[in-house]
Amino acid sequence: MAPAPSSTSSAVILNINGEKHQLTVDHRTTLLDALRERLDLTGTKKGCDQGQCGACTVLVDGRRAVSCLNLAVAAEGREITTIEGMAEGDRLHPVQQAFLDLDGYQCGYCTPGQICSAIAVIEEHAAGWPSAATEDVRPEAGPPPLTPDEIRERMSGNLCRCGAYVSIVQAVTRAAEAHQAAAHDDDRAEQDETDKTTEETAA
Repeated sequence: MAPAPSSTSSAVILNINGEKHQLTVDHRTTLLDALRERLDLTGTKKGCDQGQCGACTVLVDGRRAVSCLNLAVAAEGREITTIEGMAEGDRLHPVQQAFLDLDGYQCGYCTPGQICSAIAVIEEHAAGWPSAATEDVRPEAGPPPLTPDEIRERMSGNLCRCGAYVSIVQAVTRAAEAHQAAAHDDDRAEQDETDKTTEETAA
């Protein structure tokens, strides 16, 4: 039975991987500790516990966040996605599959945070967000190519003590290419449907 809220604790509902979890937490409880110690979602790893290594990275409303620097009470009402929520049944997320295929995981401890960051990086790039490595940030320049330098800069908040950076960059590159191809297929299917509707209307 969950302890009753007090002046130093609150009852919160956390929406994690599409499921709602109700629990009472001390106001000082980090999202990382709530995930690991209270909800047994141990895929998210505790590394430096100071927001510097990225091992605890999760997605909050689709954006990456180091869970050791976020309070659980502040996460109420947000959509939280951890590594446990990436795969669809037995089908791995494309980024997970790319890490597996290209040996980007090494010891595996930092891998959940790396994968969460990589997924957000690909979305951020697809949305046209520049990075510190982007040479031309003018809107008319369009999105920069996702070069290895761009990936290294965008993933720089995630450290790997095994030094698997070369494989990680390759994995992110492959997953980004698959993401772009899927987006292109979706756009083409939508255009085909629009053309078909226009033809039917004109007939």
